[in-house]
Formats: sequence, structure tokens, C-alpha cells
Amino acid sequence: MTARVQTVDGVDPPEPGDPVRARVSRISGQMLELRFEGGSPGTGDLAIGVDDPGLRVELASFPAAGVARGLVLSASQPVALGAELSLTGAGLQIPVGRTALGRMLNLFGEPVDGGPPLSEAPRRPIRNAPPALKERRTRSEIFETGIKAIDLLCPVERGGKAGLFGGAGVGKTVLIAEMIYNMAGSYQGVSLFCGIGERSREAEEFHREMAEAGVLDSTVMVFGQMNERPAVRFRVGHAAMSIAEHFRDELNTDVLVLIDNIYRFVQAGAEVSGLLGQIPSRVGYQPSLATEIAELEERICSTASGALTSIQAVYVPADDFTDPAAAHVFGHLSATIVLSRKRAAQGLYPAVDPLESGSKMLTPSVAAPRHVRVARAVRRTLADYESLKDVIAMLGLEQLSVEDQRTVAIARRLERFLTQPFRATERFTAASGRRVTLEETLEGCEQILAGAFNDRPERHLYMIGPIEEVGEGGK
Repeated sequence: MTARVQTVDGVDPPEPGDPVRARVSRISGQMLELRFEGGSPGTGDLAIGVDDPGLRVELASFPAAGVARGLVLSASQPVALGAELSLTGAGLQIPVGRTALGRMLNLFGEPVDGGPPLSEAPRRPIRNAPPALKERRTRSEIFETGIKAIDLLCPVERGGKAGLFGGAGVGKTVLIAEMIYNMAGSYQGVSLFCGIGERSREAEEFHREMAEAGVLDSTVMVFGQMNERPAVRFRVGHAAMSIAEHFRDELNTDVLVLIDNIYRFVQAGAEVSGLLGQIPSRVGYQPSLATEIAELEERICSTASGALTSIQAVYVPADDFTDPAAAHVFGHLSATIVLSRKRAAQGLYPAVDPLESGSKMLTPSVAAPRHVRVARAVRRTLADYESLKDVIAMLGLEQLSVEDQRTVAIARRLERFLTQPFRATERFTAASGRRVTLEETLEGCEQILAGAFNDRPERHLYMIGPIEEVGEGGK
């Protein structure tokens, strides 16, 4: 259905010394066309209603001289033809600094947690260029998460970017929440959670759980909720990055950035592209998909001032990893954690696919030789088991050779040992969460690979922490 378009002509010329004024000359859905005289606004500049300061419009393009097209950011303010706006000559800004710790903010820096406004906090533009290449620093260091499957098979890089790939309902948000729990005591830095297109229920639950866990005072939360305008959801990731950059550059603090969900950022960009009348590209995505992802991802980097580590959930439509959104995100990551629906259906949580997941950190030049050796042995054993599943389904386990039967026994115990109870799910499972160090994970896998537990029931290795818990009777 074509959006109804209305037009009006004429703009009152500005008085000398007054801010540049504009009038709404066309309304097409959430896109406004503004006519102005004088001034030279730029893309990303903000226009605010003269009679209604709650009306905020971000300028997106300039189709002709004295004409600008903008996207409505405000949620409920009505817009009328001929409405007058003031061009600020600057873009959106968000409060930054330590006063933002423990707070939940929206795109405009307004608290949504019921607390007082951050009127005294310094403000920083949400649109910033990434650091120059010569200012960036890379650290060949593994960032321990306390989750066995991730630390062993797809370790996260300190100062790098890791992606949690999976379809709906396979545990991306739960994994992010668990990482915040695990890192609260060991991570000497600030955590920043950016919710893009989050449901209001999820935002409230996340805020309450962080408070109950005692980690709220070292966490900043920025939300662009699902019911908000697409332009808001499209910009909230950049607003969160401005807060992270301030901690890194001005306060010399390491920052852990958790984003849920990058796919909703892409979706919002597609909606914005449609509002601006751009011709869709492959699979209906916006033609500027790769550029928009890069503009956000390239801001996530480390400098001499501090490390900026990011873990981002990436929804994969219909579990299709060739989808352009997932494919473009892949290229920016140093670790890919793929969540499998098949493993989730088997109750193997976290549902990390050991054969599809990987990390650039798992090389002899970065990881310890023992880590590389054990990870390769685990992956090889699980791959051998995968290749035997068809034979087992047709002929039965008894028809395998003795060596293959031993491989199956070890692989099934490895699969169960790599499960883990989470603190984030304690109220659902009644099982106490476990944080397992990389050293404990390697020790357990070495014993299982040696066949030390082939005489023990598989269930004894299911949903435990370190391997020593098997001696206590397992689960």
C-alpha cells in the first residue's frame, strides 16, 4: 500500500541571528520533508519542534537546495503540515561518564528506570568516526568467560568481537546474561548492555536481575525497545558505542559491550531505507547493508587507552547462515559461536555447535599448546561421532568396531561434559550455576579423551561444573 503524501509550499525566512527554522512541507509515514532557508545542516543533524520540543527529527538526506528529509524519532508526538521546527546544527548527544553507571537509558539519554535525569553528566555525540588505524591496538589474549564450550572451542579475544549466531529460542540472550554474571567478579572494567529492539519485558527483567546479582553498579544499559520508531532502533547502537568510547578514551577503562541483537539493527536499517525510498537489494535488505554494519562494528576496537571487547547476539533468519545480514556480520568477528537448534532439542545447553563454531584465537601463536591440542582432539572426536551417526541409525551401535564404539562413548561423554548449569537459569532449573575456568575445562576433557569415564553412566557428566563433580555422583 502506498503511503498517503501531503504537501504544502512556503517557508518563512529566518530573522538575522535566529536559529535556522524549517517547516514541514510533506509527510509520508514517519518521513518528513522540511523546507528551510539559510544555514547548511548536515546528515544526522537534529531538528526540534518549536511549539513542541518533544518532536525530534533526524535529517537523513537533502534531495534539493533548501529541502531536507528527516526521520521522526519521537514516539507519540503528532506532526502537522506547516509545523515549525528549529535546526540545531548538531546531532543527537547522550550523557556519558561514571554517573551513567547503574542506569537504564534510551536513545536520548533519558532514564527509563524511574531515576533522576542525568542533567549534570557530560554529553557526547552519538555519531563518531572510529579511531585511525595507527591508534588501534590488538591484544593476542584470550578473554575467559567461564563457559566451558566457549572457552575451549571458540575462545573470545580480549579487545575483539565475538558473535552468538542462532535462530529464535536457542539461548542467545541467556548466554549473554550468563557472561555478565560470570565476569562480574573477575572483570576489572565496565559492562555496557545495548538492547536493540528488545521487548519491554526483557528490559525490565534484565535490569532487575542485574540488580539482584549485584553487578548493576558497574553496568550501563541502553535500550531502543521494540515498540519504538525504526530510526530510534537504528541509532541506539551508536549511542551505546559513544558511552563505551568515553570510558575507553577519557577514563582509560576496559569495556565489555554486549549487544542484543545485531539483526534487529539490520532490520531497523531496512525500515529506514524503505522510509527514504531506497530500492531494496538482495533478499529485500537495504542497499547500504554492508556500510551500515561496518559503521557500527568498526567503532568497536581497542586503543592504547583501553580494551573494548564485544559479544553480540545475531539472530539468523530461518537458521540460514547464508542470509546477507549474518554473512556481513561474520567478516567483522574474531570468534563465531554458533548455536544449534538440534543440540538445544537434545537438551545440550549451552547449545554451542562444536563443529561450526570457531575462533582466530585458537592458534599456536595465541593459545597455549595444551589448549590447542585438547581442542583439536575434542573437535576431531566429535566429528568422528557425527560421521558414525548414520551407521548407528541403520545398523545399531553393536555393529561398529571396538575402536569406533570407544570413540562414540568418549564423544557422548564430551557432549555432556560441555553442558553447564547457568546462574541466569537457576530459578527455572533449580540447579546452581557454575563458573568453570579454562584450566578445569582442559583437565576434564583430557580425562574423558583418555577414557577415564567410559565405565561411568553418561548422565553423571551432564550439567556439572568441573570434572571433580563426577566423583560426587554426578547429576
